[in-house]
Amino acid sequence: MLSEKAAYLKGLLDGLEIDGSTKEGKVLLALYDVISEICETVDTIDADVDDIVEFCDTVDQDLSDVEDAVFGDEDECDCDECDCDDCDCCDDDDCEYEVVCPTCGDTIELNDLMLEDGSVECPNCGELLEFDVDEVEEGEEEDGE
Repeated sequence: MLSEKAAYLKGLLDGLEIDGSTKEGKVLLALYDVISEICETVDTIDADVDDIVEFCDTVDQDLSDVEDAVFGDEDECDCDECDCDDCDCCDDDDCEYEVVCPTCGDTIELNDLMLEDGSVECPNCGELLEFDVDEVEEGEEEDGE
């Protein structure tokens, strides 16, 4: 599109029979040369962007295929992603819990080993989050009765 407009401008300049030996003529012809180079550069960038978009789409599809192969269907039980209450395949050490940082609101995933340590630093804001595992276990037992 820009190249067509530059060609139209060149036609106008040729039709005016601009004298390249005058000051005004030199300026107009130099401006056309700059515009022409800009158009060529933009056309090249457009082609490169089209290639990059096509490549990104291909990589995105390939990544999606890899995710499906590695993680499988989300409806199927996958010990790394299921709740321990939903299936019998999980070992208690694999259980994961989610905690929301009161400072930044970031959701942090924890496992039993991290809870046993009694505290964890929020990776987002650095706030030290402390846990009392005994209170959590007692609260769960009370809810289950």
